[in-house]
Amino acid sequence: MNSEQILLVAIFCLLFSLLLWGKFRYDLVAFSILIISVAIGVVPYNNAFDGFAHPATIIVALVLIVSKGLINSGAIFFIGQKISAFGKSLWGHISIIGFIGAILSAFMNNVAALALLMPIDINKARASNWAPRKTLMPLSFATILGGMATLIGTPPNIIISSIRYEHTGEPFKMFDFFPVGGITAIIGLAFVALIGWRLIPKTSQNDDAGKELMEIASYVSNLTVSQNSLVLGKNLHEIYEAAEKCDAAVLGIIRNSIRIDKGSRNLKIRENDQLIIDATPESLDEFRSIQKLEFPFKKDRILAESDNYIPIEVVVTDTSRLLNTSAIKVGLAWRKATVLLGISRKGRPIRKQIRRTIIREGDMLLILVPKESFNEVINWIGCLPLAARGLNITDTSKMTAALSIFFVGLIVASVGLLKLPIVLGLVIILYCLTKIVPPREVYSSVEWPVIILLASVIPLGAALESNGTTEIIVQILTKYASSMEPWLIIAIIMIITMTLSDILNNTATTLVIAPISIQLAQTLNLNTDTFLMAVAVSASCAFLTPIGHKNNTIILGPGGYRFGDYWRMGLVLEVLIIITSIPLLLIFWPIN
Repeated sequence: MNSEQILLVAIFCLLFSLLLWGKFRYDLVAFSILIISVAIGVVPYNNAFDGFAHPATIIVALVLIVSKGLINSGAIFFIGQKISAFGKSLWGHISIIGFIGAILSAFMNNVAALALLMPIDINKARASNWAPRKTLMPLSFATILGGMATLIGTPPNIIISSIRYEHTGEPFKMFDFFPVGGITAIIGLAFVALIGWRLIPKTSQNDDAGKELMEIASYVSNLTVSQNSLVLGKNLHEIYEAAEKCDAAVLGIIRNSIRIDKGSRNLKIRENDQLIIDATPESLDEFRSIQKLEFPFKKDRILAESDNYIPIEVVVTDTSRLLNTSAIKVGLAWRKATVLLGISRKGRPIRKQIRRTIIREGDMLLILVPKESFNEVINWIGCLPLAARGLNITDTSKMTAALSIFFVGLIVASVGLLKLPIVLGLVIILYCLTKIVPPREVYSSVEWPVIILLASVIPLGAALESNGTTEIIVQILTKYASSMEPWLIIAIIMIITMTLSDILNNTATTLVIAPISIQLAQTLNLNTDTFLMAVAVSASCAFLTPIGHKNNTIILGPGGYRFGDYWRMGLVLEVLIIITSIPLLLIFWPIN
């Protein structure tokens, strides 16, 4: 290797190390590495931003907008809610909702599919007295499996198709992935529904993290204002800061048996008013003693919910405004009149210094939100609501139009009348004209961190090929692979790809492994399509950890899972996928 090749390998090692560390956002890491690579001359300047115009990047962005249209129409939630009602037993529910999740993920963003079905799943589990941890992981795995079946089901498939186009001039078609990915997904779903969920370990903690978090309402109490109270005569908003110093939150007051919520900021406190306080017993007593308040004679239980406010559970995602900050620092209370009532992290509720706690990805939050600005608040904080209320489904009159436009576009793309990006673009135009996706939501529908990551890594991957680094890696691999059976080579590639996808972003994994695989196949005079399909299947399989796929991270809090819970079912599932997919690869994509 020359100095440039060694430097590029070092850059990729740095990229993967930073992604694995997870300290910084993956899109910022990838973009920074790209800019540094251009600055030191490893990536040519003329190719620095090729990734933004790459077909894979464009298709991923278009799929996200189309997914938004399907969500806005209410069609997906309506179908999921109606069909899931048929699951009476635990395995039956897992089978039905898993099947729905897989079907949806085959044609839309799998994170969006999970976000839509998760409230249905949790509500069904609680109503049936099942632990949500028994159903959420199967649902997450099902949505991941479903993406393997079609071209647009998951970014790795889109990337694989684009790489094939660059090398052969012909991309994979919409359903070229189904004979292997689709059948493997069906077998995987059967395993998850019949056996897999039984492998999820039980916990000594409450199996329903959300239910335990909701019990925080018992910490909402009232304190009476006496003639000696320090808050007497002050405006309601003046005592917010004093309450926060004691790790308490003022939710409103009760005056003459009428509740007045915290939205009345300038309301002056009078004698005999009762302050509604959210706090632990210790914090409540501290605030009471400092402000010279009194416990009421009547020990009525005060609920957080009122006519104007409602508590709701949400899950923190990697793009949330609350990520790596606290409720106080982001100004949740004064900006949006919203109170953070509780945090559950990996199934364990945090009860002290709640509003000063640094919030992490996968945390489940209990927030008190004004009813009139519910959707605005949810969108502003960028979290996933665990209730149908947060899905913003107000008009289902356009369900038929949304589904019709989408499926007609799907047919047109499948038969090859128009290229997929053009078809998706036309679908989006029709969605905008029919106001299924309002123009203002077009750009907000795109998950820009994913786009930035993809656009940044593509030039880096191209540099591996152009400067000969990929060829050197292939030469080293050929020394060992030339004496192996072809199916064994494929198995090794799949294991390597799966392992990387479990700890790294599957997009970055695909962009690195796919070019190496295709060159290895060419060197060994084997079918490149077999190798590309093997990478496509294995890149989508991230079942061992909560960090390998966003869906696994999202369910971490609501399911009360620990890091090591995933591999119990995930490892068996990945082995099953390898055993199943290799014969299918050899049948549908002959290796010679």
